[in-house]
Amino acid sequence: MPKQSAPEELARIAPKLVEVTDDVLFGDVWERTELSPRDRSLVTVSVLAALYRGEQLPYHLGVALENGLTVEELSEAITHLAFYAGWPNAMTAITQLRKIADERAS
Repeated sequence: MPKQSAPEELARIAPKLVEVTDDVLFGDVWERTELSPRDRSLVTVSVLAALYRGEQLPYHLGVALENGLTVEELSEAITHLAFYAGWPNAMTAITQLRKIADERAS
């Protein structure tokens, strides 16, 4: 996964949060070799969808596609989690995936 950063505008009000996001989350956790970036993306998208974290989900769906997951694989994961995390969560996640897939197709 390429080096990521928290949104620049957040650094003005939460510089430490941006620092630990950049250094710990993206600089350490995402770089660990025990899971591939693809697998980390699948876990991340699943958890964000399950917990109804719609603000973070579009970004991580895009990262998941960049990390090698396909739209079909993400769709299947979201369909699977509907039975464990709830139908509304899955419908929201699949709607966001559709938007991202449509944007990338055009």
